[in-house]
This record gives sequence, structure tokens and C-alpha cells, in this order.
Amino acid sequence: MRRIRSLTALTALTVLAVAFLAPGTGQAVTPTSEVAVDAGATAENTGANLDALAGKAAAPYLFLGWGEPPSPATVMSATGVKWFTMAFILSGGGCAPAWDSTRPLQGGADAQAIAEIRAAGGDIVPSIGGWSGDKLGPNCSTPEALAGAYQQVIDAYGLKAIDVDIENTDEFENAEVQDRILGALGIVERNNPGITTILTFGTSTTGPTYWGGRLIERAKALDVPVDVFTIMPFDFGGGADMYGNTVAAAEGLKDKLKSVNGWDDATAYAHMGISGMNGLSDQQELTSPATWTQIRDYASSKGLSRLAFWAVNRDRPCPGGGVASHCSGIDQANWEFTTITAGF
Repeated sequence: MRRIRSLTALTALTVLAVAFLAPGTGQAVTPTSEVAVDAGATAENTGANLDALAGKAAAPYLFLGWGEPPSPATVMSATGVKWFTMAFILSGGGCAPAWDSTRPLQGGADAQAIAEIRAAGGDIVPSIGGWSGDKLGPNCSTPEALAGAYQQVIDAYGLKAIDVDIENTDEFENAEVQDRILGALGIVERNNPGITTILTFGTSTTGPTYWGGRLIERAKALDVPVDVFTIMPFDFGGGADMYGNTVAAAEGLKDKLKSVNGWDDATAYAHMGISGMNGLSDQQELTSPATWTQIRDYASSKGLSRLAFWAVNRDRPCPGGGVASHCSGIDQANWEFTTITAGF
């Protein structure tokens, strides 16, 4: 997911950088032929594993690389949240996955946190990608190789879901890499029956950008049954009306999913997620607890399948503190956004 641009004086792998402002339009890109359509894939591309989302629909991001990461068990006890989206799986060198490119899948702080979450009755969704750092998508040369990297992560933790956060321009605004990621997800779906696959990407205030639209279109064309398409409605020109613009972006996503897949409203909503940013964004967009409650209630009323925010590390008060890695920049209660999200 995103990392705060104002902290870029820190090392490239440990700063928070925020989602790009993607263009509303783009030049036409000739679809690549790297990914072959698998005859066994579902022609309807409806996403086979939405029933498995129960319990993990509310999963705010937790990052152990900075921002005074809290004890997940403490947050769980205080808020009732059960699942976290753990960030970020990157390239640890070539096509080998590692947490933030530096921490091993096993034996490190991330594995310890996952064990703590599971001991408290919860579980995690790993976020593969984000804005900063060296990504697996460009480093793995084929869909098969990339699927193998994803499989290492799945096997390391016996996962029920994975989130591919495709926002950096090296992945998102690259037709070949987009198709490679989709091909890898198709392989993962076939090799792991029941796993939930999530794609998270940036948005405009009216819905998917050119590249977001292409991602949805190619998922259909390649028969890749992505379960949930999650937009990131922040640092997107949301201005003072973060609720209204978030809803408009979500409705634009719904319309795109309907037009590409031939779905009705209910089916499209069921394949959607929202991942916001609590407090102040890099653009000084303000999402207050009251606004986040409105967004949660909208997501609940429409039957969306995922609600997340960046990040639990920031779910603490620091009014006047600006954009920071360890607090929201606004006045709030500790873990207030996580408590709201847990009610989704």
C-alpha cells in the first residue's frame, strides 16, 4: 500500500510513500500476449472465493518497518478487530519474496507478529507490493515465476487470502507487468482452491483511471477470477469532501466492473473493497473518525467485501502533528479507526 512521501528522507525501504495521482486517461496500450488463457479458468470470471471472505473483510494495514508498530494483540483486545493486512512483501533479491526486502518470511518480527495475531484468534492477509521498494512483479520474469514467489508466501503461513497492492508505476502503469501479475494470480487460484485473491490499486475521484480500467479489462480477458478489486481513495484530489468523493470513486468502480463483466449491482459491489487513509493524507485530505464511519456504513450498506485503511501504526492522536508514520495528525482516540473498521 502507500508510504508517506514526506518521510522520503528515510531509507527507501522503510519510508512511507503514498499512492500516486494516476492520470485520468492514458494512451492506448497494445495488450501483451505473455499470459495464456487457461482452459480450466472460469469463463464468467466471477471470483470463486467470496464466501471465504467472512471474518477477514475488515483488515486494516499493519507495517512493522516504522511508525512504532503496536502489539497486534493489544489492538485486537482494545478494538475487536480480528484480521490485519500485513505490509509489505517485496523482492528480497530477484524473484525471492521477503518482508520489506530485508526481513525473512520465517524467524523474524513479521512471523512473530503473525503468530501473536493467530494466538489471539485472528489472522492476516499479506500485502504484496505497495509504493516503495523493489517489487516482485517486475523482478519475476514470467507469470509462473511470480506465482511461485506468491506460493512461497502462501506456504510459509498457510494463508487463506493474498492482497497484491499494485500501485507503483513500475507495476501499475506497465501493461506487461499487469498481465504478469494477473497470470500469476490465475495460477495461484488454480493451485490453492478456496484462496481469496485481492487487487488493490489507486483511483480517481470518479472511479478507475485508464490503468485501473485496463487491469479490470485484462482480468476478464485472461479469465482470471480476481475476488476483490480494492480502490485507494486518498491522495486522489478528494479535497474537503472525502466521503462524497470516496463514494463517487467506488460507484465508478462498480460501473466499470458491471460493464466489463456483465454483472448486476449486487455482484459488482460484492467484488469491491475500499482502503482509505486515516487522518491526514499527503495532500492534507482529512478523513476524520466521523467520515470513516460514514464510509464504513456506505461499504456495509452496499455489500462490499473489504474495508481497510493505512495504517494501524497511525491510529493514534497527534493533533497538529501533520502527516506522520506513528499517528494520524488529528485529534482522536487511540485505535479509533480500527474500532470503526472492526464494525464492518
